[in-house]
Amino acid sequence: MLNKNVLLVLIVLFIGSFAWAQDFGFGFGEDNDSQSAASSGSAPSVNVSGEVSAAIIGYIDEMSEGAEHINTRDMFMFSGRLNFFAQSNFAEGIINLKLVPALVPVSIDEAYIRAFFGNLEFTAGLRKIAWGKADQFGPLDVINMPDQSRIFVEMADNTSLMGIKIATPVIHASYRFGQFSKLEGIFLPSFEIISTAITTAVSPPDPLMMAIIGPASGDRWMPDQMKMLGAILQNGSELIMPDTSGLDYAQAGMRFTTSLGSADVGLQYFYGRMFQPAAKITYDFLTNPAMPTIESIEFSFNNYHQIGLDYAQVLGGFSIRAEVAANITEDLKGDDGYVYNPSVGWSFGFDRDIIAGLNINIQANGSVRLFDDKVGSDNPFASNFDIEGGKSMTSTRLTAMLSKKFLRDQLELRTAVVWGIEDEDAAIIPALIWTRDELRLALSGGFFLGNSEGQIGQYSGNNFLKISVTYVF
Repeated sequence: MLNKNVLLVLIVLFIGSFAWAQDFGFGFGEDNDSQSAASSGSAPSVNVSGEVSAAIIGYIDEMSEGAEHINTRDMFMFSGRLNFFAQSNFAEGIINLKLVPALVPVSIDEAYIRAFFGNLEFTAGLRKIAWGKADQFGPLDVINMPDQSRIFVEMADNTSLMGIKIATPVIHASYRFGQFSKLEGIFLPSFEIISTAITTAVSPPDPLMMAIIGPASGDRWMPDQMKMLGAILQNGSELIMPDTSGLDYAQAGMRFTTSLGSADVGLQYFYGRMFQPAAKITYDFLTNPAMPTIESIEFSFNNYHQIGLDYAQVLGGFSIRAEVAANITEDLKGDDGYVYNPSVGWSFGFDRDIIAGLNINIQANGSVRLFDDKVGSDNPFASNFDIEGGKSMTSTRLTAMLSKKFLRDQLELRTAVVWGIEDEDAAIIPALIWTRDELRLALSGGFFLGNSEGQIGQYSGNNFLKISVTYVF
C-alpha cells in the first residue's frame, strides 16, 4: 500500500514550495490583485489547530466483579490531534495527525493537497470523503471503510463518526456549474482495509498491532464470528488475506449534485469493492472424514457496480434526507456461495425541533438481497454452502436521537437509540455534555439489549460508562 511516511514528506515539500512559486509569480491565472501579491513574495498563510482528549471507560460487568477483574488497558484512553493547514492563492495543503500514547505514537489521519483552477478543483492524497446525504453510513457513503469496532464508543459523546473512517489514497476532481451544480470524479489506486482487526482476532495479541488499532478496538469489540474464527485458526489453520494494494483493487466513481427548486439531489456511479469480506473455507477430509478440520480460510472483497440517487429538502420544518442504491455484484444468478448477491440499499431520515428546543433526529438504513431464493445452505459442510446462508433477506437498522440544550446552549442532554429490527436487538446511548469555549466535558454510557446473537446484542457484556474531557485549540 501507499507509504504514508513518504506521502507526508511529499506534502510537506509541496507546502514549502508555495512560497517558491509565489516568488516567481506562478499565479495560474489569478486576478491582478492575486498576481501582485504573488510578485511581492508574500508567503502562504499557515494555520495549526488540534485537540487533546482524555477518557475513562468503565465496563459495568467488570466493575460489578471487583477491582481484580478490571482491565486497565481498556479503561484509559488518551489521544490528540494536530492539524496543519497551508494556503496560497491557488492551492492548499492539509496534514492531520493522530497522536496516541503507543508504540507508534504519531500516525497520519489525512494528508492531501488541493489546487484550484477557476471552477475546477483538484485534490490528491490521503483523504476521508463523504458521499450521499445520510447523517451516518448511508448506502452511498462508499469511499472510506469504517472501523466497526469503534462505533459505539465514538457515538457515545460525538455527533460525527468521521473519526472512525479509514483514510484512503485518492485522486479527486470536481467542477462547479453555477452556484448549485457540481460534477465529481474520483480514483482510488488501492483498497484500504482494516486487516489489523481480523489479524488480531485470529492470532495471539501482538503489541505493535494492538498499539496501532488502539485500546478501544481490541477483542472486546470484535464481532463474535471473528472471535470464533480466531479460536479455529489458532489451532493451525491458515488465514489468507488478499493483497489489496495493487491496481487489481483500484476503484473509481463519478457523482453529480444539483438543486431542483428547493430540493438538493445527487446521482452517482461507483465501481469498487464491498467493505464486508467474503470467506472461502477449505477443509481437510482425508485425515478424519467424519470430523474434517479447516485447512484454510481465504478472505476476498467482492467487486461491484453501484448506481445511486440521493435527495434532501426542508418540508414543513422537517429536514428530510433519502438515498437509494443498486449494488450489482458478479453473482447475477444468486447461486454463487462465495460472492454476495446483488442488493438494493436505502436510507431515509429527518430531523426537526419539536417542542421547547427539543430536537429529534431519526434515520433508518436497510438493504434487500436480490435472488434470495437461490441462496444456499448455511451448513459449512454442505455442497451448496453460501456465505449468506441462514441470513435474513432484509437488514434494517433504525437510529433515533433526542437532544435538548440548556444554560445558553452550554449544556446538552442527548440520548441515542440504535435498533436492529430483524435481529431484535438494540443499544441505548445517553450523554450529558458541557461545552464552554474550547473545553468540552462529557458523561456518557452504552447499554446493549436483546438478542445476544445479533449484530448489536452480541455486545451485551460490554455495557459501559464513559467520562471524557477534550480541549480544542
